[in-house]
Amino acid sequence: MTMALDSMPLGKPLRQEASRDDLVKRGFMVVIGLYLIVALGAPLFVMLSKSLSTYRFDLAAFEFQVSDDTGGNWSAPVTAADLNARLNAVADVDLTTNSDGRLAVTKFFPDFKFRSPVHYRLRATGEGASYLVGTQLQKGSDWQDYDSGTFRRIVLRPSRGLGLENFKSYFSTPALARSIYNSILMASISTVITVAVAFALAYALTRSRMPLKGLFRGVLTVPILVPSLLPGIALVYLFGNQGIFQLWLLGHSIYGPIGIVIGSVFFTLPHAFLIILTALSVADARHYEAAASLKSSAWRTFRTVTVPGARYGLVSAAFVVFTLVITDFGLPKVIGGQYGMLAVDIYKQVIGQQNFEMGAVVSVILLVPAVLAFWVDRRMQKRQVALLSARAVPYTPKPNRRFDALCFAFCCLVATFILGMIAMCQLAALVKFWPYDMTLTTRNFAFDLMDGGGWAAYSNSIKLALLTALFGSLVVFAGAYMVEKADGFRTGRSIFHFLAMMPMAVPGMVLGLAYIFFFNNPANPLHSIYGTMTILVVCTVTHFYTVAHLTALTALKQMDPEFESVAASLKQPFHRLFFRVTVPVCLPAILNIAIYLFVNAMTTVSAVVFLYSTETKLASVAVLNMDDAGDIAPAAAMGMMIFYTNVAAKLIHALIARGLLARTQAWR
Repeated sequence: MTMALDSMPLGKPLRQEASRDDLVKRGFMVVIGLYLIVALGAPLFVMLSKSLSTYRFDLAAFEFQVSDDTGGNWSAPVTAADLNARLNAVADVDLTTNSDGRLAVTKFFPDFKFRSPVHYRLRATGEGASYLVGTQLQKGSDWQDYDSGTFRRIVLRPSRGLGLENFKSYFSTPALARSIYNSILMASISTVITVAVAFALAYALTRSRMPLKGLFRGVLTVPILVPSLLPGIALVYLFGNQGIFQLWLLGHSIYGPIGIVIGSVFFTLPHAFLIILTALSVADARHYEAAASLKSSAWRTFRTVTVPGARYGLVSAAFVVFTLVITDFGLPKVIGGQYGMLAVDIYKQVIGQQNFEMGAVVSVILLVPAVLAFWVDRRMQKRQVALLSARAVPYTPKPNRRFDALCFAFCCLVATFILGMIAMCQLAALVKFWPYDMTLTTRNFAFDLMDGGGWAAYSNSIKLALLTALFGSLVVFAGAYMVEKADGFRTGRSIFHFLAMMPMAVPGMVLGLAYIFFFNNPANPLHSIYGTMTILVVCTVTHFYTVAHLTALTALKQMDPEFESVAASLKQPFHRLFFRVTVPVCLPAILNIAIYLFVNAMTTVSAVVFLYSTETKLASVAVLNMDDAGDIAPAAAMGMMIFYTNVAAKLIHALIARGLLARTQAWR
């Protein structure tokens, strides 16, 4: 035995052979990882290459010959460049175009006649040069003969190159480059205001004995249930040209920076509030007792104990709000007026001008601050240390009538602001003709009589939300389980976790545009899902993957690893442990993931605005389209339908969770 041990090679650690269950887990991890690559990595790579693509008509690559009236004798070959030099038919600046550029060949023949007996020959001599005859693509250096009727349908295609010309063009356009400054400014101002208000609210709820704390928590999360377009519509009715409080703005317009900031504070406040509330809830009473024994003032205790204890929550809340504002499309589209923002610029370039390359350029620019904010936030979280030890004493605020009354008044003020915005939208949805005929009516809910997609759009949104909640929960939880519970395979698990964290840093507009470039290519085997409900589900699940993934990981980390060891010792397959133990224990997290995906699928606009078809119009996009068409009241009505649906979904979720958890969580 000693000789056998001595004969073993030194310096090579023993590697445990992977079990069959581990191989299956790794296989599942690879499959879901490939899904993330196809649904996120590949589209972003294609979009990046698109932003670097330049297109220009190379007139020297096309040669013509013209016959005489008999069609027997042909002229000497001449290039389109030579013809253009004589005629100046196309200016040099017009030779640079986008990928869909077309140039009619008849421009180079001013004497062209439709029914002439003259024939024309054409060939493409340059590498990659091509032209269209109707819808048929033609390449090659062989002469092709066309009569005049066919010749008039021929258009030249531009040649593709790579370079930074698109970025140079963007930054040389003052109105577009100004959007970067505007977006950063609006995001910064909104972040400061939102984080300050959210911190005050969280502080009031955790450091006072004010009444109705549960009610205020519920009210403060209401903005999550509405699309970001809805606060814009509410602000129009409150402070617009015919608004109730128009004079309150003292001659300033709500259309622009003021409206964007107010609306941004409304829809980002719940996100910041929940993060800071969690940070402030973790407090050790011994720190406050020590401060009191040292006769520290309330202000000094606040500066030296409360704020440092919540600093990481404040930083995370700030970056979340900044990212949400700078990447939001719906609110500045409705209330921004002529104030340029990056997300709106993408929409204008793609939908308004059909300039997909410039849209890709703006997307790349928008991706930079979002990725930077995400990276800084992750670095800060890694530096966070535990602030609550095992010996900690839970902090319980002491009654203070004056302070409690002040906190209650402040919470009432913010709750009035939130409920007032929702109530304004509800009133707008029911008024017959604002502000001239204030009769209440349900006519604004007759969506089939208006542009936007009708009730079918609302049905499609519910279908999208249900499919997203179902398949998203399955994919996300399965992926998180494989990462957390698989043994070994450290490199693969790290790569998977990186892929799972990427969607958080990708704005919805950027992801939607990347899907156009990737899935709309006929050469892509997945091209068949373009324009269907499937691509909307894939895009929505991918867009909101990160938060759901972190939720699942948090629940799985709370489970003792001994469960896997015991199951292995009893020779039980992992799928039996998964369905009999893991899923029941983690059911609260799974249900939270499902309702999170459902609500976001109902409210999202930016991620799907480029991807819907006539058969898959969505309610959130219908709000945008009706607002564009001037049907603001019906747009408010559709927005309220989304709100009603999300409230009903929350209530159903609570009932289902209560019933299921009573059975599966009795062990707790």
